Amino acid sequence: METKSEKLREACELAAQTFRKINHGDFQDIVSKLEFCIGSYNFDKNPAGLIEFGHQALTMLKEVKKKNPRKVPQKLLSNLENSLF
Repeated sequence: METKSEKLREACELAAQTFRKINHGDFQDIVSKLEFCIGSYNFDKNPAGLIEFGHQALTMLKEVKKKNPRKVPQKLLSNLENSLF
């Protein structure tokens, strides 16, 4: 069974993929931070970075969804919220 941290890692991976698909320069920073935290989590299983940048990604993705609803799947937002809260 997956732990809450594993689900958060998966949600952060999907968030990074979504930011890459949107392909806007403003998201390069959050993508690199998410990728770093995912790698760090895979190494030491400490979800602190995933939690911090997962919250930032969630906020940013909600803003993108307001402007372009089709670019951000609702399932991604739900997965992030469920694994963060």
